[in-house]
Amino acid sequence: MAARIPLQPDGPLNLALAVVASSTSPLLLLDGDLMVIAASASFCRQFQIDPADAPGLQIFALGVGEWNIPQLRSLLNATVSGDVAIEAYEMDFKDARSTRRLVLHAQKLNYGDPDHIRLLLTVTDVTEARVSAKLTDDTLKEKDDLLREKAILLREIQHRVANSLQIIASVLLQSARQVQSEETRTHLHDAHNRVMSIAAVQQQLAASSLSEVALAPYLTKLCASLGASMIHDHGQLSIEVVVDDTVTSPDVSVSLGLIVTELVINALKHAFPGRRPGKIMVGYQATASGWTLSVGDNGVGMPTDPASATPGLGTSIVEALARQLEAEVAVVDAKPGTMVSVAHSAA
Repeated sequence: MAARIPLQPDGPLNLALAVVASSTSPLLLLDGDLMVIAASASFCRQFQIDPADAPGLQIFALGVGEWNIPQLRSLLNATVSGDVAIEAYEMDFKDARSTRRLVLHAQKLNYGDPDHIRLLLTVTDVTEARVSAKLTDDTLKEKDDLLREKAILLREIQHRVANSLQIIASVLLQSARQVQSEETRTHLHDAHNRVMSIAAVQQQLAASSLSEVALAPYLTKLCASLGASMIHDHGQLSIEVVVDDTVTSPDVSVSLGLIVTELVINALKHAFPGRRPGKIMVGYQATASGWTLSVGDNGVGMPTDPASATPGLGTSIVEALARQLEAEVAVVDAKPGTMVSVAHSAA
């Protein structure tokens, strides 16, 4: 129960005393001289004040003087005079045990007796909330800094990997020009194409977001890179890309990019012999039931010779990547040309 000094019978004032007495929050009822009329038991308990000693003392004399804060004195005096109102004044409260963060709210009570000023002071301890908020802010800042650093390092690694792959591809191409064996030269050219395909994928990923990749610009730039390195006459051969606005993860985009690269390289090598003109079409469409990636051409079509139709390394790579994506590969005669589709069902 709140400690209080006897006062003349006064209905509104007695009601205020009753409110203070029954409050579970730290409250002080002060007069116009900032003397304590009543203190809630919660206030006395929280700030180690003897309930019998509080009434009749100025607030600044409570405890061992820890409430004697010049700025608080000025604010309370201004509140008594009606010049200001303390809505949420924060202060550090230091006692023998600790330093706490308090929020004070003070208001004059209007009960029809202007000669007897009464001030109700509410005290809220926000120490734990402020510490928790600071820890949360510090944790979030540290997390953001780590993510930013990780992004920078990852982009640097991507650029270095792409540059290294370009160097390896150049070495393979130089070696292919120097060897005498046609079979060895063919293998070196194939190895060069494989490295270039990975380099092209890596280069496009380095320019993409680390968390998600928009397939339309990604595959468009990838095919433009392949065309620039492998098509000598762009008036004779071209690559057309039609992709919807799908956004996917970097892992999925890598697999899709490698599949497209393998199929485009295969079409450039086999679909247009004898400098035959033509076009390669790359498409990707996603629906609620799944997605389909396709690479087609209007070239010579599928070989009729069984020996020529034997699956090569590129086919094995495409099939392995499709399995990673839980997709099925289908090859059909487009008449003219060939159409390879990689389809994933969401069901």
